[in-house]
Amino acid sequence: MSDQHHGGPSTEGRPHAFETIAIHAGQEPDPLTGAVVPPIYQVSTYKQDGVGGLRGGYEYSRSANPTRTALEENLAALEGGRRGLAFASGLAAEDCLLRTVCRPGDHVVIPNDAYGGTFRLFSKVAEQWGVQWSVADSSDPASVREQIRPNTKVIWVETPSNPLLGITDIAAVADVAREAGARLVVDNTFASPYLQQPLALGADVVVHSTTKYMGGHSDVVGGALITADTALGDELAFHQNAMGAVAGPFDSWLVLRGIKTLGVRMDRHSENATRIAEMLSAHPKVEQVLYPGLPGHAGHDVAVKQMRAFGGMVSFRVAGGEEAAVEVCNRTELFTLGESLGGVESLIEHPGRMTHASAAGSALEVPADLVRLSVGIEAVDDLLADLARALG
Repeated sequence: MSDQHHGGPSTEGRPHAFETIAIHAGQEPDPLTGAVVPPIYQVSTYKQDGVGGLRGGYEYSRSANPTRTALEENLAALEGGRRGLAFASGLAAEDCLLRTVCRPGDHVVIPNDAYGGTFRLFSKVAEQWGVQWSVADSSDPASVREQIRPNTKVIWVETPSNPLLGITDIAAVADVAREAGARLVVDNTFASPYLQQPLALGADVVVHSTTKYMGGHSDVVGGALITADTALGDELAFHQNAMGAVAGPFDSWLVLRGIKTLGVRMDRHSENATRIAEMLSAHPKVEQVLYPGLPGHAGHDVAVKQMRAFGGMVSFRVAGGEEAAVEVCNRTELFTLGESLGGVESLIEHPGRMTHASAAGSALEVPADLVRLSVGIEAVDDLLADLARALG
């Protein structure tokens, strides 16, 4: 496959806006039929025009598939990267990245508030293969710098983080990574490329669970890597094919369909989440609200600098402790009790017992009184009433 860097389509030399790129990049009308939506190439193999005579470079759908190619070109354009790669899940993308850039004896700095699945991948899988890791407060570049070792190959951050909504200054940590000769990896799942562009701020690789905001409808599982460097993109593509955890054609098509409305959805998610964070901040049964859009949030100023808006994720700590937090989760009606996030419908969960149970007893353990909301795009007054009822 060829270098995918487009910067998005342009007209008469003027780059198109994000929303236009989301709908058009990698998605030319089908040359055979004129179909304006890329077809689902539900196929495993391709006829060759003589031995080794591949049409468009396609021979076997683990290596490449036209529907996946459309998604991968779209992802690269959205993040302003040189190469996009689509995987069967976000963790499959992370695993491919780690096994491409790390060797036994290498060291990775991870955040102290990473997603539980990412922590499990490092602590239970990568560690068994000789990859060392240590924890830093990635919201403080000095804390990250203190964890650097001579064998540090990767600095890993999430911003906003899951589930504590911590904010990392991407440009500042990129400087730390460059000084150390390490690669900066940014999990951009919570923000999406619509709200935040890590590669433009100095990151080397962006990670997504496309299950979340990119797909946007809770009907697909997928992951993605986007690189700033063509050579690294080629290395990742080799490992993607060799390891095989690729996005299937229908899953790729679903993510492409979701991306078309990413901008308008993120605007609504952000507006609703802001209203809910403000309501929770004033509620007597809420001890603390974690949302970077609130002026009192420790990372608010950095978020203002590097994000277009603040996203749809809100976490809060409930007065009364763990059992009170669990009861709030059990009492909502519009907020569905469930894991995952980023869909059009609102979800509620208890991270300590659900998504982040794997971090229990570690440096990444989350507070027991924490509730996490994925705020959907329903009418916000209905969502506010549901939460007020659940809080009592």
